[in-house]
Amino acid sequence: MFLKFFKNLSAKRIVKKKALNVTTDISPNRIQTVGVLIDETYFEHKHDFIKLLIEYGFLPENISVLAYKKAYKKKEEVNYPHFSKKDVSWMGNIDKEDVVYFKAQPFDLLINYYDLKKTPLVIVTHSSKANFKVGFSSVDKRLNHFMIDTKVENYQLFTEELFKYLKILNKI
Repeated sequence: MFLKFFKNLSAKRIVKKKALNVTTDISPNRIQTVGVLIDETYFEHKHDFIKLLIEYGFLPENISVLAYKKAYKKKEEVNYPHFSKKDVSWMGNIDKEDVVYFKAQPFDLLINYYDLKKTPLVIVTHSSKANFKVGFSSVDKRLNHFMIDTKVENYQLFTEELFKYLKILNKI
């Protein structure tokens, strides 16, 4: 227990030392590929949220999802890319294959669907190769290019606002 606390503290310090500033280079291209980083600890409507993105016009084969949960139960069957707090090293790295693959993808849009600043989620968001990052305004403002002020539970409103502004920005 005591070691877990120091492991988390060490990872947080390393993330703070890294420059969390988002590059201002935003591609003028339209959005084709979408990455979705979801905190499943409190948000359980992942499939409904993905269906809503498909209804708004994104192709299912162009949407990649990575889910985070503080801890997965041993007998819990998970058939999608995921990671947990135990996958974070002392140095703030996540070497799980699903996460490494997700971070390396050059998504046109990365949707950071979490509203609490958690070290593993911040690490993935910061090291992602996405061109345009969208998230909640309650998280560190240096992580995302565009922030929406709403609650996580209201994914319909989040999606409406997202697509409204993507149309204004001529991204879709």
